[in-house]
Amino acid sequence: MQDEAHYPPQDAIRAGLSGSCPRCGQGRLFDGLLKVRPACGNCGLDYSFADSGDGPAVFVMLLVGFVVVGFALWFEFTFHPSIWLHFIVTAPFSIVICLGSLRLLKGVLIALQYKHSAHEGSIDRG
Repeated sequence: MQDEAHYPPQDAIRAGLSGSCPRCGQGRLFDGLLKVRPACGNCGLDYSFADSGDGPAVFVMLLVGFVVVGFALWFEFTFHPSIWLHFIVTAPFSIVICLGSLRLLKGVLIALQYKHSAHEGSIDRG
């Protein structure tokens, strides 16, 4: 797929974090929380190339898991709460942090995929 449109290059990190189109920077990338739109409403870029796979989930598990466990340890050693209070405080914290960062990381990975024209690897047999 060769991009023939003439749009100024967008910063992939900024476009991904804002959830905007990686080509024009104006249209929205997501339709809802994590569902990618079929195409950009502004420039018409087809988002069928966008396949972030398991990348965002892996980054969330590694990075956010570190933050949530650190928070839970701090909470335990500072306040010494009972186990039910841990669930009441730590579970919503982890859910909000995970869902928020999953959207951000998915947007960044899709924008970087567009910027570098990344696609699934194949074996050249010919």
